Amino acid sequence: MYESRRPEADLVREAAPRAERALAWLEARDEAEQPFHDSLDGLPNERDDRMARMGDILQATAQGLGVRAAAVWAGVPERLVQQWLAHDEEFASAVRAAATLAAANGLEPGGRRTPAVIRVVILAMSRGESWNTAAEIAGITGSGLRQMWRSSPMLVALVDRARRARPRGPRSYVPPSYRPRKPGRTAPTHGYRLMRRDHS
Repeated sequence: MYESRRPEADLVREAAPRAERALAWLEARDEAEQPFHDSLDGLPNERDDRMARMGDILQATAQGLGVRAAAVWAGVPERLVQQWLAHDEEFASAVRAAATLAAANGLEPGGRRTPAVIRVVILAMSRGESWNTAAEIAGITGSGLRQMWRSSPMLVALVDRARRARPRGPRSYVPPSYRPRKPGRTAPTHGYRLMRRDHS
C-alpha cells in the first residue's frame, strides 16, 4: 500500500493547516460570492450564473485541462459542459481558443503536472472519487499521482483533507446546489437551485 510510504508525519502535520484553508476556500466559493448577488436582488439569474460557470471552464482550459477536468474545476456536471459545447458555438469557439493558448504555452491535457492538475485531483477526491479516477479526471496516471504524493507533504495533507470531506454513500458527484435540502436547513440562495429566470 502506498500509504506506508507517506512523507514524515511531522512535515505532513506542518502542512495540514494550509491544506485545511485551501479546501475550505474551494468548498466555500459559491457562498463567498453570494454577497455580490445580495447587493443587487439576492438571486443570480440564469444567464449570469451560466456565464460565470463558462468563465470557469475557460480558465481551466487555458491552464491545460481537458473538458472533464474543467467541469470538475467549474463545479458543473460534464454532460452540461458537453451540451454547452454542442449548442453554443461562441462558447465552443472560446474553449478552442483557450486550448490553443494553453498548447502554445506548453500546457495540454495529460502534459505537465501543474497546480491546476492538483486542484482538480483534490476537488474530485473531495467529491467522492477514488484515487485512480481523480487522477484520470485530472489527466494524469494513478502511479504518477502516487509518485508526487510520496515526495510532497503538502499533497499528502491535501489528500487527507479531501478524503475527510467526501460525501457518504454513492460516489457519483452531485454539486451542492443540486442536492435535496436537509431537514432544518435553510434553502440555498445561490447556484442552480434558486435562481431568477432570465426572460431576455
